[in-house]
Amino acid sequence: MSAKTRRRLVTAATLAAACVLAACSSGAGGGASDASASDGGNDAVGNDASNCTNTIGKKDLPVVTFWGWYPNMELVVDNFNKLSDEVQVCWTNVGQGGDEYRKFQTAISAGTGAPDVIMIEMDRIPTFQIQNALVDIKKYGFDSVKENYSGGTWKDVSIGDAVYGVPVDGGPMAMIYRKDIFDEYDITPPKTWAEYEQAAQKVKDAGGPPFGDLGANVPAVMMALQIQKGAVPFTYDPARPESIGINLNDQASKDVLDYWAGLVRKGLVGTQNQFTPEYISGVINGNYATYISAAWAPGYLTGAGVGKGEDTGKFAVAPLPQWDVAAPVQVNWGGSAFSVTSQAKNPELAAKAAYGLYADEESLTDGWTNQIIFPLNLKALNDPAFVDLKVSFFDGQQANKEVYVPAANAYEGVTYSPFGQYYFEAMTKQISAVIEGSVTGAQAADRIQEDVANYAGEQGFTVQ
Repeated sequence: MSAKTRRRLVTAATLAAACVLAACSSGAGGGASDASASDGGNDAVGNDASNCTNTIGKKDLPVVTFWGWYPNMELVVDNFNKLSDEVQVCWTNVGQGGDEYRKFQTAISAGTGAPDVIMIEMDRIPTFQIQNALVDIKKYGFDSVKENYSGGTWKDVSIGDAVYGVPVDGGPMAMIYRKDIFDEYDITPPKTWAEYEQAAQKVKDAGGPPFGDLGANVPAVMMALQIQKGAVPFTYDPARPESIGINLNDQASKDVLDYWAGLVRKGLVGTQNQFTPEYISGVINGNYATYISAAWAPGYLTGAGVGKGEDTGKFAVAPLPQWDVAAPVQVNWGGSAFSVTSQAKNPELAAKAAYGLYADEESLTDGWTNQIIFPLNLKALNDPAFVDLKVSFFDGQQANKEVYVPAANAYEGVTYSPFGQYYFEAMTKQISAVIEGSVTGAQAADRIQEDVANYAGEQGFTVQ
């Protein structure tokens, strides 16, 4: 792909993305304000290591700079530095999600100022990879850690045969529901989407609340449900970076949009934007019987005040309903990875840090016990303490064993596109039109296809 095309693709960077994962919440703990990696004369491997949030303990070792925003990042970095005799990490929180991406994009454009290692949401990796801003870390120790993660997880951070990130947290999807509402209307957790609609109709006919919600501002949910039904939105091979397959109006994609359009038209679900005070208030007050979300949701909801007042003990979780129970498909919403940037002066040392951060037992345990991450590292995912945990948000239900761990283990991964943010914006626009009733689901899918394909062409791609 030409340099001109890559410059064009800068406009596709996911700079407006708002991080809504519990694992992506802001506030990274802070540290000693006078800590400096330059104290003691450290030889910084990457860019400016003079403003570390953390204290560098082993001052004779080279230093790798790192941007990340997990709430317990200081603990994670300190644990890595204590365990490592090869390299130390200088961590800075420059902002979460879009705030960090804006700074990274500025550094890419300037050719300087990026860290050696950066935390990136997995669906954003292609946006930066196509600008040659990330390093393939497969040759820097991948074989020694590949068994720590599932094949589906590696697919999410890979483009072709190259690996551009180390997975940390994920979001296997499930159906959170109100036990009190299900009991009141004699509903059992639906196993299929057809049963979901039937249960929704039963509750509505009895004067109950909406069964769920179609939020236009969470297009990643719609994408996941379309993939669950068999859609393959994008096909992309970095060996042919000028070409991309875009298939957003196949029958599966149309069917799923039509399904949710029907639920809206029949008044079976609400249409509130999610992650708003109004929506959270509705969840607390029992305005919805279900919440289709991911494994990070209990931590997010708890932090937002859900499950702490009169709604304490009223939530449970069940597997995500399937389009075909004979051929179940598990899908994911969210998740982040640690990537090595092309500005790293020593990619091999940077990769050692990326592989080692958030991989030790203490850090992983702190992450899942405090509901900061849903771990993808199999050392934690298969740990009996994690699997058998009685989750307080779900009134002691063993949610990991019953729902989330099986979903994570069965997840097969996704191919993301280099312009994911534009795609999500196009999806949001058309879901809004579906909610308004101005288009059918099938028409919305056709419009999304046309919009995104035209955009890809404008960016210099040949659309297959």
